[in-house]
Amino acid sequence: MDRRIAVGSVLAAGAGLLATGAQASADAVPRVAYHLSDLDKVSFVLGNLRNHVDGMGGPAAVELALVVHGPPLRAFRADTGNEAVKQAVARLAAENVNFLACIHTMEGMNLTLHDLLPGFAVAEKGGVVKLAQLQAQGWAYLRP
Repeated sequence: MDRRIAVGSVLAAGAGLLATGAQASADAVPRVAYHLSDLDKVSFVLGNLRNHVDGMGGPAAVELALVVHGPPLRAFRADTGNEAVKQAVARLAAENVNFLACIHTMEGMNLTLHDLLPGFAVAEKGGVVKLAQLQAQGWAYLRP
């Protein structure tokens, strides 16, 4: 077989695989992890999440996670008096936004999952480890 024909066949096959992969990637639902570690940004980040869901056309068009560690975790206590935070979390959780609380922050604040608003799960190895894991799985990272 002529070398040019063989190389051409390999290149054509590779281009086909790349095109198929690009199409599959284009069809995939984007996944974005938000990082919240600043207490003064709680409302801002919840607003970003709301805008992200709406801007993508609804919860089916994007997969979002909010990883919280440090002082802002206090804002997500079930006994919080901040009704805006409660309502925002309830609505976003109903739209499949994943809320993750750092286990180390929970332990430091003496909190259990029961102490947090409904919709939260525990980042068992810590918030920053969870963020790194999500990035390794192809999630985009945002720290507003």
